[in-house]
Amino acid sequence: MPATLREHVPSPLDTASDLTLADRAADGDVRAFEVIVRRYGPLMRVYAARVLGSNDEMDDVVQESFITAWQQLSTLEDGGAVKSWLMRIVSRKSIDRLRARRQHADIDLTEPAAPEHQSPHRLAEAESQTEALSRALVDLPEDQRRCWTLRELAECSYGEIAEELELPVSTVRGLLARARKTLLREMEEWR
Repeated sequence: MPATLREHVPSPLDTASDLTLADRAADGDVRAFEVIVRRYGPLMRVYAARVLGSNDEMDDVVQESFITAWQQLSTLEDGGAVKSWLMRIVSRKSIDRLRARRQHADIDLTEPAAPEHQSPHRLAEAESQTEALSRALVDLPEDQRRCWTLRELAECSYGEIAEELELPVSTVRGLLARARKTLLREMEEWR
């Protein structure tokens, strides 16, 4: 019965050392490389399956590893270390495959989150609070509103307010106290 491509026909190379096989394969001996593939393929498949977490991509990674090994055999300095060299190749290929699985966000499409104090709900809340304060200030008697505005917004001292409004300091204090009390009551829901 004729041998098919998948059947293994025993060869004297089967018992050859890694050094001999690597040297012959580097010189272009396909049969020597086939022995390396048969010798280390199962180990590489197990390793790739462990790294990848499944068998789905294992054969592809091992095949890519052997292709790379065949192409770079001439760079192998110590043919006796072919096993560790192949394991490094399959390790890198497996990790590359894992990296390719990860989803990568397009940084141009990603908008950074606004700082909490500038978030839309905080800005809307601040605007509503400002509108409520403006309405409450409009309802204050004019002297109270002017005193409060000069003290809280212009940061004037009691003396400066008294001078500006041509009122005694004690009157300024009383007007400010009444304005604050009214505003506290009106702005209670914002506390």
